[in-house]
Parts: sequence; C-alpha cells; structure tokens
Amino acid sequence: MLDESDTDATTRILIVEDDGDIRGVLARGFTAEGFSVAEAGGVDDALRAAQDRQPNAILVDIQLPDGSGHEICRSLRAGGYPGAILFLSARDEVRDRAEGLALGADDYIVKPFDFDELLARVQAQVMRREADAARTSVRAGRLTLDLTTRQVQMGEASVRLTPREADLLLLFMENANRPVSRAQIFNKVWANQGGQSLNVVDVYVGYLRVKLSEIEQLGGGAVVTVRGRGFMLDLNAPGRHAGRAAAGRVGI
Repeated sequence: MLDESDTDATTRILIVEDDGDIRGVLARGFTAEGFSVAEAGGVDDALRAAQDRQPNAILVDIQLPDGSGHEICRSLRAGGYPGAILFLSARDEVRDRAEGLALGADDYIVKPFDFDELLARVQAQVMRREADAARTSVRAGRLTLDLTTRQVQMGEASVRLTPREADLLLLFMENANRPVSRAQIFNKVWANQGGQSLNVVDVYVGYLRVKLSEIEQLGGGAVVTVRGRGFMLDLNAPGRHAGRAAAGRVGI
C-alpha cells in the first residue's frame, strides 16, 4: 500500500507503518505541520516510495508484515540515502536501540509516543542532515578536510584521500582528542558492507596514517592507538620534526 499527500511543502516525510490507525494519525499530524507526506505499509512499498520521493526523513516501524524496518534502513544506507531515518518501535530494550542506531538510523523513538516530541525530533534530524550536506569542509586543529575533493591539508601541505579514508578521517575529526572504538568505526564507516570484519578498521587506519604522515610535520594531526579503547585523532601529537618518538607514535 502506498498513499501520498501532494503539498507544496519542502520537507518530505515517508511514514512506514503497517498499523493503519497509527499511520493515519501520523500522516494527519505531519500534514498539519506542513510536511509533504507519503505512506507505506511494508518493506517493498517503502523502498519504492523512498526511491520515487527521495524524502528528507523516513519514519520506520521495525515490525512489518513483509519483513523488518531494519531491512529498509540497511538497504537505504547501502544505497547512499542521505536523509534522516528514525525508527518508531514498541521495542524498548537498550540492545534494540543500539542495533537500530548501528544500522545507520539517526534516532529511535519508543511507542507510545508524544507527537510533539516526535515532531521535534524529526525536525532536528532533518536540520542536522541538511547542515551536514551543506558542509564543504571540516576543520580540526591544523587539519582541514575538503568534503568535495577529499583533499586533506595541513599548512601548505596536502594529500588526497580515497572515499573510505575520507570517511574515516571525518569520523576522527568529529571526535578529535576522543577515542573511537573499532566497533564504532566499523558501524559508522562500513555499515551494511557485507563480507567485512573488524580487521578492516586496522587496515584503513594504517592507510590513513601513511597519508597523514606525508603532510604531518609540525604536529597536530596524528591517529594514535589508545590501548583498550580504539583509535584517536590526537591534535596535540608532535610532528615528524619534533623527534624520533613521533614516528613510532603514528606508525601502524
């Protein structure tokens, strides 16, 4: 089942919910708030609607008659869908929330819910996604990453990264001076990539370290290992000209 309300709203939302009463309440609520609303009652309809409508946000129930909302999230993220995905589910265990977020969802709302809170959380995630899409570069310490060209620069020196290396560095820059675990890195950078294991994180950290070593001279941009906690972009790390110890610190 697929239904759609045609409005002039700029914000488009797809509601994926097999309960017609709940779907109707949500559709009326978001329409009243100026959203352009599309509805789907299952996995297949949802994927078709997402392809046709390219919504800014998708609100997804997990338990659906022809599969799981997880399948929708996994498929959309694997295909590069850039919008916000929010799970709406009666499952309220921590592991359920963690699983949903690890698949690439932006938020997880537990039923029963308050519509005003749901609306605020959808709007917040749409705004965050739009702000991320509008970014052309990210800066952390002396490092600047151009998100369009994947060129990373420190002072006058620069080097070009592969798409995966750029994704990895962006994650480190957004968490500068804070350790990021292998599992967090894997779930963020390699989400929904079949045939991969946690070992791929170490391999690409090694690649990234080699690239950064080409431009890192005076310090402020080394990926270091934090024993028992993962990896971290250390903005206070000494550079190649600061002593032999620095070379060991940025090595694989």
